[in-house]
Amino acid sequence: MRRALLLLALAVGACAQPGAPPVCTAPLKPAVAIDLYFGRDKPAGGEVTDAEWGAFLNEVVTSRFPDGLSVFDSAGQYREPTGRIVRERSKRLVVIVFDAPAHKAKVVEIVEAYKQRFGQYSVFRVEQPVCAGL
Repeated sequence: MRRALLLLALAVGACAQPGAPPVCTAPLKPAVAIDLYFGRDKPAGGEVTDAEWGAFLNEVVTSRFPDGLSVFDSAGQYREPTGRIVRERSKRLVVIVFDAPAHKAKVVEIVEAYKQRFGQYSVFRVEQPVCAGL
């Protein structure tokens, strides 16, 4: 009985492999949702202004994903190595891509450009398989 349960658990686990494309019903297709979270506090003080964010979006992001994207205002927090909790306003950028490997370099370029332009240490990134379509 124990062996049967173990085999069942392994079989079920094999069906839900991380990163496996989802099974989509028409007209939806397998895609990847990429979420980037950009903190707006500058390490040297101050905040990335709406005008600065708009320029970054136009100059860096839109040129790499001209077919569409969404931007949301958000609030985030994280714990520093010292244990201090830091809260800041942020921007969440969501892009849905149908050929994720072809877009990986673009995402890295966006992240690196933001870090360099605004003196950021990191940009939080989430990628997950989804079904998408119009």
